[in-house]
Amino acid sequence: MHFVRMHKLFVQKQRYISEQELLEINAFVQLLPGASSTQLLTLIGYKRGGVILAILTLLLWILPACVLMGLFSFLVLYLDKVNVSYVFRFVQPMAVGFLAFSAFKTFKISIKHPATFFIMLGATLITYFIQSPWVFPSLIIAGSIVSNFSDKRIPDFKEKSKPVNWNNFSLFAVIFIIAGLLSEYARYHNIPLRKPISLFENFYRFGSIVFGGGSVLITMMFEQYVIRAKTPYMGSSDFLTGAGMVQAFPGPIFSIASFVGGMVLKDMGPQFQILGCVIGSIGIFLPSLLLVLFFYPIWNNLKKHVIVFRAMEGINAVVVGIMIAATILLFMSIPTRFEWMNMVAVVVTFLLLQLTRIPSPIIVVGFLIMGWLL
Repeated sequence: MHFVRMHKLFVQKQRYISEQELLEINAFVQLLPGASSTQLLTLIGYKRGGVILAILTLLLWILPACVLMGLFSFLVLYLDKVNVSYVFRFVQPMAVGFLAFSAFKTFKISIKHPATFFIMLGATLITYFIQSPWVFPSLIIAGSIVSNFSDKRIPDFKEKSKPVNWNNFSLFAVIFIIAGLLSEYARYHNIPLRKPISLFENFYRFGSIVFGGGSVLITMMFEQYVIRAKTPYMGSSDFLTGAGMVQAFPGPIFSIASFVGGMVLKDMGPQFQILGCVIGSIGIFLPSLLLVLFFYPIWNNLKKHVIVFRAMEGINAVVVGIMIAATILLFMSIPTRFEWMNMVAVVVTFLLLQLTRIPSPIIVVGFLIMGWLL
């Protein structure tokens, strides 16, 4: 959904970048750990105005979702007492409609010849039947290799290679090491602020190693804070409520870190709960920013080579296949998926996006109102 909205706004309406540039950036961010849609938007800002605009773009992008999810960490105990789940009854089928539309639009942009079609088909089947975090990077590599069997497409780049600035990667590595050492020191000596320190280390590590998007991040957080902890930091019902709400809020799914951070530190008082929201937001998005700004100049140099240029076609085809599989899997995860109202919600969402110019937030609000009334 984010890709489609960015294509419509930044390519078709504002013409900040070309369609080919957007596809290239989208292919590139799939190779990195972290929040792909956030990295994609950050790079659009970087291409338009350099590092400063990239950082401002990132902050404006994550702020609404992180604030909302942080506030929700204060409301979750109240919501446990008051059943308002019926308001969100159409959120999942609506999300299926959004994802189906995204896959449809991306298909039209990325699938241009039989080779990319069969790469997409293979990625769809493998993603559907093999649900593992390793599938995503493995398919990206496989798609880039397969698309290189054709020798017909040769890049035509006139821009010169840019020097690589190692400062961002050095800062990323230093923070990673220091956070890990401080966390171990705080745990071993049982210092009073060990939980906030460990919280930052956890989220920074998650943001540095997560491939496959928000669903993988949610799984890792659930294991870290609910299942694996000797004393769970929150109940499974509270965590799953937050995981459901982040799907309904606008912005990146990685903003669930704000909610989880607040919940982890809620026992230390409201001030620390707010601090937990801030730590979660900074810790999860900082690695994405540092990694994408470091590797993008390298990518600009590499993409001029024929092998890398052809690989991008395969990567984009794999992304389409994963989106199609995700659409099917999300639909199958709805307990009442074959109820006629859920089926209608999926179809209506798709048709509204395809045939009208109604903004996405209006569609979301409309389905929330339907859930409340029906």
